[in-house]
Amino acid sequence: MKKKVLSLLLAAVMVTGLTACGTNEGGGNSKSDSGNETSQESEDAGDSEDTGDSEDAGDGEDAGDSEAAGSNYEGVELTYWSMWANTEPQGKVIQAAVDKFQEETGAKVTIEWKNRDVKDILNSALESKEKIDLFEDDYKRIAQNYVDYVADLSEMAEAAGYADKSYAVFDTQQKAWAKDKTGSEKYTSVAEQPQVGGIFYRKDLFEKAGVEVPTTWTEFMEVCKTLKENGIQPLALDTAYASFAFGYHLSRYVPEETIGEMSEEGGWSSNADVAAAADSMIEFINAGYLADGAPDEWPNSQNKIGMSDEVAMIICANYVTTEVNNTAGVELEWGLFNYPGVEGKDDLAASAYAGANSIAITDYCENKQAAFDLAMMIVTGEIDQQMANEAGQIPADPANQAPASQDGTVEVLKATTAPLAWNMGIGENADLYPKLDECVIQLFEGKFATGADFAKALDGLY
Repeated sequence: MKKKVLSLLLAAVMVTGLTACGTNEGGGNSKSDSGNETSQESEDAGDSEDTGDSEDAGDGEDAGDSEAAGSNYEGVELTYWSMWANTEPQGKVIQAAVDKFQEETGAKVTIEWKNRDVKDILNSALESKEKIDLFEDDYKRIAQNYVDYVADLSEMAEAAGYADKSYAVFDTQQKAWAKDKTGSEKYTSVAEQPQVGGIFYRKDLFEKAGVEVPTTWTEFMEVCKTLKENGIQPLALDTAYASFAFGYHLSRYVPEETIGEMSEEGGWSSNADVAAAADSMIEFINAGYLADGAPDEWPNSQNKIGMSDEVAMIICANYVTTEVNNTAGVELEWGLFNYPGVEGKDDLAASAYAGANSIAITDYCENKQAAFDLAMMIVTGEIDQQMANEAGQIPADPANQAPASQDGTVEVLKATTAPLAWNMGIGENADLYPKLDECVIQLFEGKFATGADFAKALDGLY
């Protein structure tokens, strides 16, 4: 598949809406609750405003100067709570960035490696104003759960030209979430680890079968048919991602907000589009387009993509490519396309899953400009490129180059405007979700004859 084909397709279909990325050493995926999940490899990982004026800058430095180089922060001490371990690729890059920042500015930075448990202790720590200047967590959780405890970065971000060094979807979305919570927009964090979801595919197998990237469900079914005729199993699927896969499919028929309402209250059978979505998925399953053994226990099915030349695609977030490469010990040539839309539902065809783990600054931080400069050093320029390369993740700065395993992801995120949450609303009802998820798994196992039967089974859980 030529790169220009993918680029043209992404530009045309993805006006859409990360968070976890696989690391090149494995085991470094983390949860991003922008409605987001994580790689199952680390499932336990992370599911009054100040504007940083010169008084808070520690040394009287102008708030618009967000370049660490040349700044004098002698005497400034910062405490950084990280969601990573210092042995992980992400942690190693952050340590290198902090070392550089200290050398260039004279500041002293203490990193506390909280690992993924940070999400469980942040709320109480922020409430008690524990010594924290910067911390990492999911950008949605920051904008919603911690909005009252974090600084508004608007003025510093504008002065630093951050809009040109980030993805608009994260900037816009966090302000909207903050407004929903507080009544006013607030720039709560800078994205550190972007994530995007869609259908990741092996370019060599598409080329072998002579198929092009599809944009509609009809075209997708034809691609699957041709792949199968060429001895290639179309789609890997592990049970861990069953609801993500069907949630994406359902989102092409039903708005995510409506899916969330049904998750909370039931009424699946009352919406004819639910049965229609399930019927088309049943047709897909009955055609034999799932890989052998799918839905399988994680990571058995996804591993088949790299361990053989027989499985072409998977519906997941971008970390899956690094995971598969690491397991197989190969560097596959990956491509990405948005989940296909269905005829008659063009308004729902462009959305996509996107999330991010991000860096926030506490509202009681005494040196906000220094903290912001450190954050900017990490999420832009050479340090961000190093992070993308060594952790095998999407660069936080779109001007940087994505590693081969993340080919196409930057283009997707740059075109994204309306992100979908993980599972696209199916998981909105946290208490009932395990049972809803089991019904979805049963759908992929072929246990429902019709979409109406599936919808009825969902309603039977309430």
